[in-house]
Amino acid sequence: MDNVFVEALVRALAVGTPLLLASLGAILNERGGVVNLGVEGMMAVGALAAFAVAVAPGGNLWLAVLAAAAAGALLAALHALATVTLRANQFVSGLALALLGTGAAGLLGKRYEGAPLFNKVPDWNLGGFVISPFTVFALLLAGALAFYLNSTRSGLTLRSVGENPAAADVLGVNVGRVRTLAVLAGGALAGVAGAFLALSYRASWADNMTAGLGWIAVALVIFVGWRPLRAILGALFFGVLYYLQFRLQGNSPIPTEVFSAMPFVLVLVVLALAGLRGQQGDAPAGLGRAYMRGER
Repeated sequence: MDNVFVEALVRALAVGTPLLLASLGAILNERGGVVNLGVEGMMAVGALAAFAVAVAPGGNLWLAVLAAAAAGALLAALHALATVTLRANQFVSGLALALLGTGAAGLLGKRYEGAPLFNKVPDWNLGGFVISPFTVFALLLAGALAFYLNSTRSGLTLRSVGENPAAADVLGVNVGRVRTLAVLAGGALAGVAGAFLALSYRASWADNMTAGLGWIAVALVIFVGWRPLRAILGALFFGVLYYLQFRLQGNSPIPTEVFSAMPFVLVLVVLALAGLRGQQGDAPAGLGRAYMRGER
């Protein structure tokens, strides 16, 4: 029983790591008032950038992680340009970038399909418990982000921009700059989430490597009420679901497609429950609305 529990925890942490990283980035975006549905695409380009740098001659793994962050931030910059500068519909822009990112990663990554990564990021052995450094970083980042949002001046400024951009503007806050930086940071974290998949979890490249994890991360933000520390539990919860999906497939007469769809079906269920509880009331008041100076 102990071995099963430890295995479930290790697998849940592994699958939960990209969910946690991506959802923390999305929390940053949305606390500033910008919805980003392009997380899936940013994870995909991050995974490809990381793998491409890692398999290059003399490829450095940590340089690969930086490349993933830069790729995610670059795609996020398009979202910031469209939604913050040009005030386009945030949902349409995010959906377009999700398709663009996954499509571009699939096309450009064909040359890497089947190529192994021999120098994957090594796991850490902490007292007999094997864990990825990406997981440790994600857990520490959740605590740091909670502190930043609740106890620092710039974090409170970000929240004020998300709640009431007009009031923040009157107080001298550059709303556009704050939102743009939040979107770029969120995109970089989505890229790092992709790097984890390519450099640690799978240590390879394959089309559709993200497999919908970016969409689950977007839903996870709502599920946890835009709170970074709750995102840890939410990521573990969905990580356990993925573990059960593979664990039960070989021991049940139920078609495998049912288990493959289970995490996504549960996303719909938990979002419906969140709606019934009125959890959308936790959302920043200015979320999803473009801001033009002088408007009230």
